[in-house]
Amino acid sequence: MSTDYQQARLALGARMRELRTESGLSGRALAARLGWAQSKVSKLENGRQSPTRADVTAWAEAVGRPDAVAELVGRLRTVETQYRSWRRQLAGGMRPVQEAHAAQGKRTSDRRSFDPTLIPGLLQTAEYARAVLTRYTRVHPSIRDVEAAVEARMERQKVLGDRLRSFHFLVWEGALVSRLCSPAVLVDQLESLAARLACGNVRLGIVPFDADLRVPAGVGFSIHDGALVITESWHAEMWLDDPADLALHVRAWEALAESAVYGPSAHRVIARARRSLL
Repeated sequence: MSTDYQQARLALGARMRELRTESGLSGRALAARLGWAQSKVSKLENGRQSPTRADVTAWAEAVGRPDAVAELVGRLRTVETQYRSWRRQLAGGMRPVQEAHAAQGKRTSDRRSFDPTLIPGLLQTAEYARAVLTRYTRVHPSIRDVEAAVEARMERQKVLGDRLRSFHFLVWEGALVSRLCSPAVLVDQLESLAARLACGNVRLGIVPFDADLRVPAGVGFSIHDGALVITESWHAEMWLDDPADLALHVRAWEALAESAVYGPSAHRVIARARRSLL
């Protein structure tokens, strides 16, 4: 668990406790009013459990401070945007994760991303997506809804057809040759990727192995309207909206973009990857 995440959760809990004590209610009395176990009130106040939006709304109303709902929801959003554990997210399956990203995609007008190991989800073929998502079950064995997740990922891709939105993908050459699927599936994926080189609102740049890199390739991330960064590790996904975090990722993306090739040059890199599979 990240320190920033826990500190944000502790701060939220402290504010909830403050509202309760100001109302003159004991933890037991508040729990009874809400119909909760007293242990839940204690865990929320001490940052040992994350509340839902329904929880903080009910809390504010129960302590007689409905005007504090917006504040608590804002604090909760800070907790949620900093750290989303895969264990918690995947408890409901892969499909809800895809749907959450689809919802964010509909809110985004300008998206920039960098992918060092995978073809971007918005550009994946169904067979490639199926192979990749199936491999994640090795790390997260609780996953049971790969087919539903593939369907949801394909549905997400419809946003690319909205010409009022712009997409700028950067892909490390290593993603073009990573054997996360059969050679035949990867060849089809590369052909689909090459077709994207000509699309107007979708710009695709490839960072070749032999590029003069301004920064190390690092981990993948996406920038949404310059207001949100989504990145991930093996254990969690981070949704970051702190200005300093945003500025850092913008600098990294711009440095990587300087090393990317486009158009015919990008097509040659994709063709080189395709030849290595035949």
